[in-house]
Amino acid sequence: MKTLKNGYRYKIISLAMSASLPMMIETGHASPLALPSPLTFAAGPLGTLNVQGVASGYGVWQDNKFAGSGNPGNKSASADISNGMVIIQKNTGLVQFYLQTGAYNVMTLGSSYFSTGTFTQNTFGALPVGYVEIAPTDNFNIQIGKLYTLIGAEYTYSYQNWNIERGLLWGQENAVNKGIQANYTAGPVTASVSWNDGFYSNRFNWVTGMLTWAINKQNSVFFQGGGNLGQTDYTYSSIATTPLQNNESIFDVGYTYSGSNLSVTPYVQYTSVPAGAIQALGAGTRKTSTLGAAILADYSLTDKISVAGRVEYISNSGTVTDGAANLTGFGPGSHAWSLTVTPTYQNGGFFARAELSYVAATMPNNTGFSGTNSLAQTQLRSMLETGFMF
Repeated sequence: MKTLKNGYRYKIISLAMSASLPMMIETGHASPLALPSPLTFAAGPLGTLNVQGVASGYGVWQDNKFAGSGNPGNKSASADISNGMVIIQKNTGLVQFYLQTGAYNVMTLGSSYFSTGTFTQNTFGALPVGYVEIAPTDNFNIQIGKLYTLIGAEYTYSYQNWNIERGLLWGQENAVNKGIQANYTAGPVTASVSWNDGFYSNRFNWVTGMLTWAINKQNSVFFQGGGNLGQTDYTYSSIATTPLQNNESIFDVGYTYSGSNLSVTPYVQYTSVPAGAIQALGAGTRKTSTLGAAILADYSLTDKISVAGRVEYISNSGTVTDGAANLTGFGPGSHAWSLTVTPTYQNGGFFARAELSYVAATMPNNTGFSGTNSLAQTQLRSMLETGFMF
């Protein structure tokens, strides 16, 4: 990723994290930590390859005891690896490639905790992203393999984002999918379209797209959308594949401002799952939708210290008695909001940051989403993350 001083940034069309890919544009995605320039070496017939990586760990505490699989069990604090990954890529010539391998964890607001080993094994494996790219021109390329999603305003892994944890709206978005993607730029406009397996389902019935217009260096707008063209009626054991969301349609509209010290991305999200898919999965009887909005912001105090913030709101349509499905994890008829603050220090390849997040939900029938008994309607978390990038 090419990152300029004082907050100006370029974003990768494939959302491929923080490595320098050949086609780079502004998207609605929040800027990651700045990776140092890649190491390069000659690889014989493969040409010149770039290598980058990150090694980081985190500590987490929350007011309600952890619940979930592979968790520390009846505890309120834990520590683990957040990123242990190496990126190797070839970004010149007609045939290029991108490989990312290692261990990782994705902490999400309002969700259960999973250990890094459990999360890596039950999501995208030790090679979470890898694809071949055919780039006949500087303005057009085609990528085939395991790709980053085109949907959303946050990247997948913690070091790619302003905040350590992903937000509430992230829960309706996929992260990595298998498929084919075409990317094209024409002046200030960039378009991408992908045929893929949605929420990593191994059923290739999803189409997603992204359109971005860079008004100028500081302002851009984006539209993202996609959905399941058919119906996928089976359940999954993978953490990465949520059956209801794998049958949804999703649309995000947003705006990004990148000033000398301040960057802000507000966006609105709408999702909908048809009644037929909900009935087939035994999750309800009627069409159900979510409506969410978020503001992501980052302010650079110095060239090494910044403070990021995120505020979100999301609602789940229906009631507990009308056959609506639980799409958000807070239940039909629920409303939830969150607030996250993340101060960050980065000096070269070293970074350290803290985070405080709060989630509150209005849920029917006095149900809850947090704690070992799942009856709490709020969740307060604090986190520390530190590591090295090269």
